[in-house]
Amino acid sequence: MTSTLPVIDLEQVKQTFKRLAPSFGFADLRVCDIDLSDYASDFQQWLAHGYHGDLEYMAAHGEKRWRPELLVEGTRSIIAVRMDVLPDAQPMKTQLQDRSKAYIARYALGRDYHKVMRKRLTQLAKAVVDECGAFNYRAFVDSAPVLERPIAEKSGLGWTGKNSLTLHPKAGSWFMLGELYIDIELSPDQSFQKNHCGSCTSCIDVCPTDAIVADGVIDARKCISYFTIESNQPIPVEYRTPMGNRIFGCDDCQIFCPWTKFAKFTNEADYQPRNNLDCADLLELWHWDEKTFLRTTEGSAIRRTGYECWNRNLAVALGNAPTTQTVITALKDKLGQISPMVDEHIEWALQKHQARD
Repeated sequence: MTSTLPVIDLEQVKQTFKRLAPSFGFADLRVCDIDLSDYASDFQQWLAHGYHGDLEYMAAHGEKRWRPELLVEGTRSIIAVRMDVLPDAQPMKTQLQDRSKAYIARYALGRDYHKVMRKRLTQLAKAVVDECGAFNYRAFVDSAPVLERPIAEKSGLGWTGKNSLTLHPKAGSWFMLGELYIDIELSPDQSFQKNHCGSCTSCIDVCPTDAIVADGVIDARKCISYFTIESNQPIPVEYRTPMGNRIFGCDDCQIFCPWTKFAKFTNEADYQPRNNLDCADLLELWHWDEKTFLRTTEGSAIRRTGYECWNRNLAVALGNAPTTQTVITALKDKLGQISPMVDEHIEWALQKHQARD
């Protein structure tokens, strides 16, 4: 006796994904094939220049980044999504200009987007399976060797801007990307055909540390987001003053991009600011002990930087803050309390204030 597996209507699967996506919070959903070979050379050149800094995992997976079937055996199509993450928080430019305030990347003010999106992607895939029939899938949100932005471009979610981010003419760049690798072959959507950056160089001009070294190319070794989030090493001295009050990430290349005027605020409760982090004073955060840090950042992307590096970042920002006796006393009071690395950044901050006298 032979049994016949149920036949899945592939077009129904695709259209069901698109129909259900908004109910799971996704602003757009597209389908991409698995041939990413055209993007391999640019990625390899980026690595060859050392632009990944100490992010050794970026070079650790070989062809798996542009050959999805090597990462997840049986992959035949990619579902690509974007989710708006910009909260209606304190004005960003105002926050950057007030050096007594802490600036935290907008995506990190609420719940960790990795957790939110990965859960929603899995729920979406299950809903499609329930409606259309079984297939295998695996969800990714900036969590594996996946060429997210090339996938976004090829699937039609947007174009890759000069700041290396995915941009859309009706949504700017204030969104995060996610993918589902699936083992059925759906008809791909059309890739995004036009780069709308034109001759604009706003993102390049405003980058505080000149980290955008070519169109669409970021040198992580100069990037504030890299220093304040990814690196556990001392922040290079030459980049401390340009950091200003940015203590977790940097949004400048998005804030000043003309296309971001089309961005939409997110309605997701998970992405709304927690603990007033969109308007917190530097000194308020400086006085957190480790227990407070861990409690306050539970479920947040900020947790990944760790208490030591959190204080490293804050010490630099306090060195760039207006000179007051309160700031100087607060810096001195923390000497010897955390680590030699933090102490070195505190000493730098104190020297900056002393130089202003």
